[in-house]
Amino acid sequence: MKAAILVYEGTEPIDLATYGVLSMARRVAPEVSMFLVAERAGPVALANGLTVLAAHGYADAPPADALIITGGPGWERAAASPATIDFVRRYSREACTAAVCTGGMILAATGLLDGRAATTKREVTGAEVAPLELLRSRHPAVRAIDARLVDCGPVLTGGGVTLCIDMTLHLLARFHGEAAARETARILEYSAALAANEARLPAVAEAAA
Repeated sequence: MKAAILVYEGTEPIDLATYGVLSMARRVAPEVSMFLVAERAGPVALANGLTVLAAHGYADAPPADALIITGGPGWERAAASPATIDFVRRYSREACTAAVCTGGMILAATGLLDGRAATTKREVTGAEVAPLELLRSRHPAVRAIDARLVDCGPVLTGGGVTLCIDMTLHLLARFHGEAAARETARILEYSAALAANEARLPAVAEAAA
């Protein structure tokens, strides 16, 4: 499995747990590889002061098996970016596309979730509106549901924040088998958390549209 992880100004750093899970997975499946992609290669300022380096820009991103779209407070800007929307649509023709947390709002903006079930972040603070409610109101063609993750085949969406770990493990199971995913969870010391998440929130599978 080769994964392209999409970042943008305002990505929440915890969503780069997707990269961390794949890094640990290489101990189980050394053929796993991953890279960061952004509108332009180079420094990308994430939320709250962390800067990362994207290896590739939209114009030169190499092929990958999976595109993982991160979430974070910059999602509104990213979802309104013609360059980002065009890249996701184009790249998804050859790669399965998985959105984590509010990355699901970016994926919804492409139209690729229309007619499908999808989920996104639920838990918020203060006067914030839950992104899952925004998904329902802004994208009525999408069936917004409360789930740990939704797998529609070529497109997948995951719940909020640390559930990006569950999504990445799910992708590992797709490409490398359930045993590899479970062993990765074990060495992450995430087995108990994964079991708890599986018990409290469903994973929904739908036939590819």
